[in-house]
Amino acid sequence: MWRELAPVGRDPDSRGYRRYAWTGADADCRAWFRAQAVGRGLRYEVDRNGNQWAWLGDPDAGDAVVTGSHLDSVPDGGAFDGPLGVVSSFAALDELRSRGVEFARPLAIANFGDEEGARFGLACVGSRLAAGQLTKAQAHALVDADGVTLPQAMERAGFDPDAIGPDPERLARIGAFVELHIEQGRALDLTDHPVGIASAIWPHGRWRFDFAGEANHAGTTRLVDRRDPMLTYAETVLAARRAAEDAGAVATFGKVAVEPNGVNAIPSLVRGWLDSRAVDQDTLDVVVAAVQAAARERARRDRVELTVVRESFTPVVDFPHALRDELARILGGSDFGSGSGSGSGSGSVPVLGTGAGHDAGILSAAVPTAMLFVRNPTGVSHSPAEHAVEDDCVAGVHALADVLEGLACRSR
Repeated sequence: MWRELAPVGRDPDSRGYRRYAWTGADADCRAWFRAQAVGRGLRYEVDRNGNQWAWLGDPDAGDAVVTGSHLDSVPDGGAFDGPLGVVSSFAALDELRSRGVEFARPLAIANFGDEEGARFGLACVGSRLAAGQLTKAQAHALVDADGVTLPQAMERAGFDPDAIGPDPERLARIGAFVELHIEQGRALDLTDHPVGIASAIWPHGRWRFDFAGEANHAGTTRLVDRRDPMLTYAETVLAARRAAEDAGAVATFGKVAVEPNGVNAIPSLVRGWLDSRAVDQDTLDVVVAAVQAAARERARRDRVELTVVRESFTPVVDFPHALRDELARILGGSDFGSGSGSGSGSGSVPVLGTGAGHDAGILSAAVPTAMLFVRNPTGVSHSPAEHAVEDDCVAGVHALADVLEGLACRSR
């Protein structure tokens, strides 16, 4: 499965992945998912929001155990973020079938669309729509860098954009959702465990800063006469780093757009996007407020107009303790790492928080959710250098299979 999926959407120069929503690479990933489902005799369906489902058992029976993740990527992303969870889900089902288990609850594998938000700037579009956290009108207003709207992109891909919206009937089928994901940090590597359990997702959001100045000639305009928004933007980037360091949080300006974007022209507009995350809401508020205050002060000095828009926000997600504790109980007696040379899988399983957002975090408002993390030895993610060793990935599959068996199967 990994070898089949690996070439899809991979850039030959950067060696990173560009699997953006409603593009050819996305269609190829969807075709791969459908083939995996059909090849296993699962009931395949696509919901009104473009999320893919592969069902074992009757979906309408309710109380289903669902696993899965996403297949799209950030620009020049790594191979594991998202796809590891989907591939591992199919592999875990294969493992359960090889064990000869008897399923007491329906089981499903899901691929949620546009999780990364790389094309339209909003993360977790598929799960947000399903959970009612994104309205149809808000989704229809999303536009990519080329001016293509979300409805136009969906139509070109053969989907109906007028059908999107909340899907409470489908979510009511789910009794538990468990997402496996590569860890986007080094906490597991520091504890020498191949697999861990998520405790919570930090609150996080995206803010757009528009710095409007005055375009002018780079060679003839005196420095004192300039209204250069690039100066304001640059100071704001530094202020974000200082605020994050002071608060023990993270803040990143990772995307910027400049107009008119000429080498010999002073910009008229610099637009930058801030991504900030913190362990709790109060800390996040302090960081973002400090960044905005610094930006406004510098904008005043530079005679630049500043507009700040919060484009997305996800509050802290504290995964349900009952389900989290059940995963710990199941895995505490498992030996999913045995023989892998990748650390012991028995005994106490690490429980750790994360600053990365996930579909499981979005769905947690509607259904009980939990997450498993697979060790990332370097901690690098959202990069072609993202990596997990094969033994740890196999340990993750066995851990997920153990969890699914404990939740969905009758005792043997």
